Amino acid sequence: MTERKPPGVSFETWVDRQIREAEARGEFADLPGAGRPMPGVTDTPYDELWWIKRKMAREGLSVLPPTLALRKEAEDALAAASVAPSERVVRRIVEDINVKIREVMFKPPPGPPLGLKPYDVDEIVREWRERRAG
Repeated sequence: MTERKPPGVSFETWVDRQIREAEARGEFADLPGAGRPMPGVTDTPYDELWWIKRKMAREGLSVLPPTLALRKEAEDALAAASVAPSERVVRRIVEDINVKIREVMFKPPPGPPLGLKPYDVDEIVREWRERRAG
């Protein structure tokens, strides 16, 4: 495919001819994924930033402001504590998230206010015990 486009032939016509000849030679036969939809293609409207969003998801990056990310992390921590296998694990999960919440309370990052205060570890452990008993 190193030949040059002949003068006087439109680029589109020349490319179409190259593709047609390659198809006739069978160069597109047995390509991986032939006949199947492209992965990640949906019926949603076109998004110009699709590749950035896919890359960020693949890299595990987030675009949430730090306070919103911490709110989500706190929510996840409470969910993890509710199904923790032992009281020691519940305490560790809640104490770890409390450290992060206190950091943000005393040194607020940019973005919306956090709107959280440290959790009462003993209260969460009590609730955990009740769920385990009942």
